[in-house]
This record gives sequence, structure tokens and C-alpha cells, in this order.
Amino acid sequence: MLCQTPFQWRRFVGLLLIMTIISTSFASTPGSAAKPDSPNPQACLANLIPKPESVVPGNGAFCLTPETKIFICPENLELKGIGNFLAERLYPATGLKPAVVPISASAPIPEGNIYLAMAEEDSTLGEEGYRLKITAKQVTLNACRPAGIFHGVQTLRQLLPPTVELATLQPGPWNLAAVTITDRPRFAWRGAMLDLARHFFDAGEVKRYIDRLAYYKLNRLHLHLTDDQGWRIAIQSWPNLALHGGSTAVGGDRGGYFTAEAYKDIVSYAQSRYITVVPEIDMPGHTNAALASYPELNKNGVAPPLYTGIKVGFSTLAFNKEVTYKFLDDVIGELAALTPGPYLHIGGDEALTVSKEDYTRFIERVQEITQTHGKQAVGWEEVAAAKLLPTTVVQPWKDEKMARAAAAKGAKVILSPANKLYLDMKYTPKTGLGQNWSGYIEVKESYDWDPANLVGGVAEQAILGVEAPLWTETIRTYADVEYMVFPRIIGCAEIGWSSKDGRNWTEYARRLASHGPRLTAMEVNFYRSPQISWE
Repeated sequence: MLCQTPFQWRRFVGLLLIMTIISTSFASTPGSAAKPDSPNPQACLANLIPKPESVVPGNGAFCLTPETKIFICPENLELKGIGNFLAERLYPATGLKPAVVPISASAPIPEGNIYLAMAEEDSTLGEEGYRLKITAKQVTLNACRPAGIFHGVQTLRQLLPPTVELATLQPGPWNLAAVTITDRPRFAWRGAMLDLARHFFDAGEVKRYIDRLAYYKLNRLHLHLTDDQGWRIAIQSWPNLALHGGSTAVGGDRGGYFTAEAYKDIVSYAQSRYITVVPEIDMPGHTNAALASYPELNKNGVAPPLYTGIKVGFSTLAFNKEVTYKFLDDVIGELAALTPGPYLHIGGDEALTVSKEDYTRFIERVQEITQTHGKQAVGWEEVAAAKLLPTTVVQPWKDEKMARAAAAKGAKVILSPANKLYLDMKYTPKTGLGQNWSGYIEVKESYDWDPANLVGGVAEQAILGVEAPLWTETIRTYADVEYMVFPRIIGCAEIGWSSKDGRNWTEYARRLASHGPRLTAMEVNFYRSPQISWE
């Protein structure tokens, strides 16, 4: 109707204002439906990576509001840390920073909030599984262990629009689709390896890498700390390793190394993201940086010059000298003390100038040294030629016979097939970075395989997990790292976490396409594969 008088006009405007306030208040009420023009929360539900074990959609959506809090039970530092992690990740884009509030198990949870709880009695979830239930009124995340809560938080992040990962304030609303998700990993080891020896990356860059790995529920970071071209960790008892051996890189590029404190900080940061750091000291080959630093480690007692090329297999420690084992005992001891995780990688690959007999004796002795310092030895596939301790883990990368030999000896294996998971391989002949000795690995080729069917004679129960290495002979900057790693590492994460049932390339490619905006929001320099219809 038309307003005929000023009084009627003011009354009409007042009624409109009241209706607008009521409408806005209703839209921000916890559990209210999403606005018609807001991102569809159900779309996020269909695009999770890794693919969860079970997803049962519900009705409606939960809306984050300024009143939303994160309740934790029980009250402990780990759970509080995860709650704060979630709040800090939400704040930049949403402007919301929910308070983290402890609550007893018997207390009722107020509606409109997020509840993180340790459910010790639900042993079916294992060490890393979780159960997430979202209704219009509440978000409840249960797990047996803090790692499961942390992984569930990554799922929560993916259930929000991709804009939640931006570093600047964005318009809402912030709705989570109602759903019940039960999820746990297929394999215990879901890893990535970063070669810091050929080219060095600083602590800030490594931490950025850790954050990206954690988002996709990877839980191991293998740091290749030493090689012919560089030694990247300070060892107090042998200081020239870092000072001299760490001074250069491939092509004469800048060197660098981590002090003990810097390394401990990286390890602690990874722990806070439920990622175990696995340090590698490569031996008896790939050791020119060490040989150049201490002449007594050489067979002839003469230190070679520093090396900046990419040839492999030419260097070796003097395995018949006792000083070599004193050196290794010192290095492994110091590194073990700095690394709280259970594993230490002893390399063992491409020792091309060492006889089989000398090699096997060396590996057997180094396993004992590693165990003496309280660590499980991990070695590349070549170590399967030696007698293995029951705790030693073998990492096959090329030779199926060595993988079968390791399994036959009762060793657990980590699969890193070079023709599937070596992230330094070029995507296509047109890729500027990388190598191609193991072929070209596009996104489909890196994803479309299954660990249990990779090597005949290596059953699933022998497989500890999967790991994608990035060797850095041609990788000079952190932007290069991201370009070669993403999006292939995302497929590795799913292979390690998700059941093979119901997982196939076509539906994965659709889900991966939806992660383009997420990677962009996180400022990841990823390769836009033409195999994917990126959103």
C-alpha cells in the first residue's frame, strides 16, 4: 500500500527496520539455515580429502556466530592447544575467535557451540581416528587420542567455504553442513620427504610446509639432512660438518644449516601439528660434505673438495676405520637426543663403490648404534640386503626384489615408488623443474594406484605406509617446492588415509578440483594440471 502521510511513512520505515533486525538476528542464530545466496555447505561435505571412512548427511546446518565457544573435555594442555589452533585458524577470515573453555564430562553443553572431547572408551577409533557429529545446534568431535581430535579439526576446516583460509576478513555466513563422520587412517605412516641437502630451506619455509601437510592429515616429515652437497644440522662434537660441509649447495647456491635450537623448534612445531619428524643422516654413501669436513673419515685421510654437482654413488665413509663408527655414534647420539620421535633414518642408498660384504657389515653395525640411542632405524631399500633388526623399517623406492626381501625378513616397509611418488619427477616434458629418470608423473599417475597391489609378495600387513619424497637437485626456491609437491602430495595423503573401496580417479579428480580455491586461499603455488577441471 502507499503511505499517504509523514506519520504513515515513518511507521512503515519503522516496521521495515524491525523486520530487518529480526531477520538478521534469526540468520545468525546457532543452527539456523544458510542464507539462500551463501555457499552451499553440502558442497563442502562432498569434497573432503582424504575421503572419510563414513559420511552420513543430516538436516540443516550449524552456523558459527560471535557467541560460539570451543568447549574441551578433559582440560589438558594438548586439547587446549588444539582448541586454540582451531580458534586461530578461524579468526582472520571470519573475524570470530571462539574462546576455549574447559568443561566436565557430566556438564551439559550449551547449544551453539563446538565440543572437543576425548572418548577413551571408543577404542575402535585407534590413535588417529575421530567421530564428528554436526547438527543445527552443536558440533561434537570425539577421539581416543589428541591426534584424532587434530585430524577432525582439519575436516572441520574443509567443511567451511574455501574463503575461511584467507588471511583477511571475509563476509559470512559460516555454515557447517549437518553430518556424522566416522574416520580413521588405513596406514600408520603417511609421509613426505624434503631434501634439504641439495638445496637448503630455512625454518620458516619448513614450518609452512608442515602446515600444508597437516591440512591433509599427513603425519610424518622425513628430513634428508645430509648428502654430498651439504650437511644441514649442527653437531656439537663435530662442528665443521655444518660450518664447512653446510656452506654450499647444488650449483654453488647458498648453503645453510640448522642449529640445535632451530632444529628443536621445527620438531616441536611439527609435534604441535601431530607430525613426527624423521631425520636422515645418509651413509655410507652420499657423504662428500662430511668427508670434506673431516679428512679422517676418508680411506686415504685426505679431504676432498666440497661438491656442488648432482652425480651420485661416488662417495663413501671409510667403513674399515674405527673413527667412522665413533663419528656415527656421536652424530646419531646428538640427533637422537634432539628428536623425540621413535625413528632415525640411516640412508643406505646408492653406495656404489662399496662391496656387498662391507656394505652389509656396515649397515648391521649402524643399526646397533641407532638402537643403542633408543631409535628405530629406517633405511632405503638397499638395507634389505643386510641382516635386519626386528625394529628396522625398510623404504623401497625402485627395486621390487628388495621390497620382497624386506617383507620376507619380517620388516615393515614404507612404499615410495619412484614412478608414482617421487615429487621431483616432471609432470610432463614441458615442466621446467624436475627430472625424468623415473618417467613423467602427472596427477593421475601419482594417485591411481594402490599400495597393497604394488609389489607381489608384499602383503598389506607388511606395509607401514607411504611416503612421497622431494629431491631438490633442481628445486632452488620454496615456490619451486610447492609447485612440484602440490597437488600430487594430496593424492599421497588420500592413498595413505582412505580405504581403497569406493576410491577412484574420476571421483577424486572432482573433489581435488574443488580444492583449487582452498590452495589459492592458502597461497600455495600449486601446479594446475590440465587433467583437473579446477574450480
